[in-house]
Amino acid sequence: MIRPVHRVLLPYLFLCAVAGAAERSAYFPPPDASGGWRTAANAAQVRELAGMDLPRLEQAWEFTQRCTQNAGLLVVRNGYLVFEKYVGRASRNVNPDMASTGKAYTSIACGIMLQEYRDKIPEGLDTKVFTPKFLPEAFNADGKLDDERRADITLGQLLCMTGGYNGEGGAPTAVVMGKAFPLKASPGQSIKDVDGSSLRCAMWTNAGAGYSYSSPEPHIASMVLRRVIGMELKDYIDTRLAKPMGWGAWDYCLRRGNFVMPHANGAGSTAVHATDALRFGYCLLRDGKWGEKQLVPADYVALCNKMSPHNPHPTR
Repeated sequence: MIRPVHRVLLPYLFLCAVAGAAERSAYFPPPDASGGWRTAANAAQVRELAGMDLPRLEQAWEFTQRCTQNAGLLVVRNGYLVFEKYVGRASRNVNPDMASTGKAYTSIACGIMLQEYRDKIPEGLDTKVFTPKFLPEAFNADGKLDDERRADITLGQLLCMTGGYNGEGGAPTAVVMGKAFPLKASPGQSIKDVDGSSLRCAMWTNAGAGYSYSSPEPHIASMVLRRVIGMELKDYIDTRLAKPMGWGAWDYCLRRGNFVMPHANGAGSTAVHATDALRFGYCLLRDGKWGEKQLVPADYVALCNKMSPHNPHPTR
């Protein structure tokens, strides 16, 4: 198990950019242990190989350092790592608690699951998951849900946070058809029972009727994944993404004080090397491919790049 370098998010900023079809080369970086990303060594190479302005990147780095004591800025373009700097506790080989960026990893894992285990979840993102088949732990001894509105929540809504769950924090916000308004605060996830507490978090509306930023929802999606594939989220990501891409050491930050969570929180806390987080984004920029392997279904990556029918409530 990897512990976070800092108790709160160590805010790396990763940038991957691809400008056009001509730049979608066959290049994929080897693992860091085998040489890692190809690099541009000076301002002239940064401009020639990546079409970027090194002084402007330095300005971005100055801004980044003003935002936090612990940070990193990495920029990849045309397959070249053109900028990489760290400050404070950050460095290439640390494993920060990356907090809610882990939601993206959960979503992509679900996309792989939906193709690989299609026979077990044939309705895909439209599957209503609060059933004894997918979430038996959500039902009481009488076979009932504590809130019958949960029965209509789909996997896609969980991943988009439109399942109707109350937002988190002291001042949660809801959005309905582009209009935002405050909600009353309610108890959120409990780290000592992340599964049970996520299932029981209060709902503020019917499934699909509005959006509110709610970490329990993607975690419940990861619970569905666990049930469908019979494997921990971390192990699934490790075999389907990390190993094929050649990530270095990584994990989920499961320890909170003296308590260790039994399962990864699908809402976040991945702990990935900075250059491997770039590999994750680089794979998605190439429509889910890594070398000759299609690691993530291309149609799922395409869904992630456009407005989702599971969330018709974005702010305008």
